[in-house]
Formats: sequence, structure tokens, C-alpha cells
Amino acid sequence: MAVPSSDVPVSVEMIRRMVEFPTVSRDSNLDLIHFIRDHLVPFEAEVRFTYDDARGKANLFATLGPRGVAGIVLSGHTDVVPVEGQAWDADPFSLVEKDGRLYGRGTCDMKSFLAVALVLAPEFVERGLKVPLHLACSYDEEVGCVGVGRMIEDLNRAGIRPQACIVGEPTMMRPVIAHKGKKGYRCTFRGLAAHSAYAPRGANAVEAAAEAIAYLKRMARRHRDTGPFDRSFDIAHTTVHTGVVRGGTALNIVPHECTFDFEFRYLPGGDPESLLAEFERHVREALVPELRAVDPGAGVTIVPLSEIPALDTGPETEVVALAQELSGSAEIGKVSFGTEASQFQRAGIPTVVCGPGSIDQAHRPNEFVTLEQVARCEAFMRRLMDRVCNN
Repeated sequence: MAVPSSDVPVSVEMIRRMVEFPTVSRDSNLDLIHFIRDHLVPFEAEVRFTYDDARGKANLFATLGPRGVAGIVLSGHTDVVPVEGQAWDADPFSLVEKDGRLYGRGTCDMKSFLAVALVLAPEFVERGLKVPLHLACSYDEEVGCVGVGRMIEDLNRAGIRPQACIVGEPTMMRPVIAHKGKKGYRCTFRGLAAHSAYAPRGANAVEAAAEAIAYLKRMARRHRDTGPFDRSFDIAHTTVHTGVVRGGTALNIVPHECTFDFEFRYLPGGDPESLLAEFERHVREALVPELRAVDPGAGVTIVPLSEIPALDTGPETEVVALAQELSGSAEIGKVSFGTEASQFQRAGIPTVVCGPGSIDQAHRPNEFVTLEQVARCEAFMRRLMDRVCNN
């Protein structure tokens, strides 16, 4: 559905307001959560909060319309990734509209979807909802989909059983029925420090970690070259990635410790435990003995950092047909990035992903969403009104 450039989506001002909240994951999101609450309460929304342990962050789950029957969830996260070290052309937390695009941190990932839902919420209520409309706004999605689990636990305790969920991550308004799972880990090698002139008398933790990282790279190449493959995905195979390395204090010291973070992003139906077991076996058999030959106290630990289950919604599922109808697209897709959709699905709520913008713009400097995509999202919501409202 093409939208003329003269058409200005009604939600632009709400997108502006939401971008102005600098809800980087390391910081509190409470100001934005309270803003959302205050916007919804006049429309007789029932609002539930769940907090992190420090009560500095919160999920919000709001219900509009009738109570006691199964409704539809529109879900999105409120946190955004950092902007430090990125070359932005303007303040990332002030919306800039230029050449049919809205620039700002979170415009694509994923405040625009939430803004559209918030702006149109009064119209849903005015038209008379036949079933509940739920708005789910989570914290700490960007650091491992941390917050949404507490929200879902609270819904289970309260006996709230939605019939379907739409997560508005950027998919160019194309329904997505599957995404990869993710498991992230931190690996720490412990060696023995020594003067670098006497390097053989030390156990070099950095070099051991480098060999372990090289093995992960070999695993990545094997999956790239031999699969298994699912060509419906934008990246058709399981991926292995090392993202952070920390080790050493000075060039003339044999480093006694090195830590690195790595992840597996696996296809639905894959076995991430077998990937970890393979890596652990290599480390235990090929790397640790050399360290312990110098110092029996040397070794390695591997601890989990984050987990996102794979999403795999059957194409015949009712929520998929609904998303196709609302988007005006018969296409369905599968993506490599993870979302909170899989946690809703694991809780027994049929879920798809469909939202404005392209994932190619997420996490980058000068992040943007086009006005055309925002307008398509508004049209999606208005079609939903036609389905769930009396008038």
C-alpha cells in the first residue's frame, strides 16, 4: 500500500515524544512508562506493572475494552541501544523529519509501532471494542529479552490468556512467523602471570582464549558451508559469533585472565546444547591441559548470559491469517534476529512479528523509519479496528 508523500501520519508527534525519552537499556525507562500510563488511563485502561529487582525499570501491560475474554496483544519494547561511538548527524533523542524519513534512536527499533498503537488507542475505545486490546510495553529487550518474562509470569498468575499477540519489531510491515533462537555465553580463561621475557613459565590466558575463539570461527564456517539450511531465512544457517574480548594488562606481562562473550543463533528445531557441548569438549581436551601443565590451578569457566527461544509459528495459524489480512500482504517471512515473540509463543499465546521499518536501520547511527512505513502501520491498526470493534 503506497502512501502519497503529502499524507502525514497522525502518529508523528507521538513518535517525537517517545524518542525524546532516552531509554537506553542501562538506564531507567520509568519516565516513559509513566507517560504511557498517563496517556491510557483516561480511556479506562486497566494498567499492570512488573518491575526489575531494583524497581528502576518496569513493564506495562494495559487492557482496553471488555474484561474477562481473550483479546489481542500489541507488544513492543521501550528500551533502545546506546548511541556512544556512533556518528549521528543530529541529536539522537530529538526527532528529525527529512525527505520522508523520521530520524532518531528508536524510530525503527521500535518506538514507532508503540506510538501508532498509543495514538489510535482512543479510536479503538470510541468505536467500541468487542474483545480486549492489550498493549504490552517491556524493559530490557535489547539486553536479552529480560523484562518480558516477568510480564508473562504476571499474566499467568492473573489468569489473563490473550488469544493472539503481534510484536511490532521492524519487518517492513510484512508478517514474520519464525526467527532464530539465541544463546549467549561468557567464557573466562584463567592462566598464570609471568614476565614476558620468561613467557614459557606463564600460562597465557589471552592466547588460550584466542585459540578458543578461532575454534568458534571454524564452527561458524562449517555451518555457513554445510548447513543445515532453511532458505526461508534471510541468513539460512545457524551462526556463531564472538562479540567482546577483554584480557591482559601490559605487553610485558603474560596475561593471567581473558574473558570473551560469544553466541549461537540457531534455526528453529536446532539443538544449541550440542553446539555448546562441542565447544566445551574442544576447550577441555585441547586447551586446558596445556595451561594446567604450567599451573594446575589454571582453567576455564563458561556461564550463560542470555537466551531467546526460537519462534516457529505455523503458517496455518489464525494469527498469521490475521496479520496477513491486516497488513494487506500474503507474504510471510522468517528472520535471523530475535524478538520477544518467542516468549509469548512459549507461554501458549499464538504470535507473529509485524512492524514498521527495516531491521537494516536498527542499532545504527542516523536510525530512521520512513513516513510511508508509519502510514502503513496506521492502516494496519485501522484494519484491526474493523475486526475488533462494534462500530
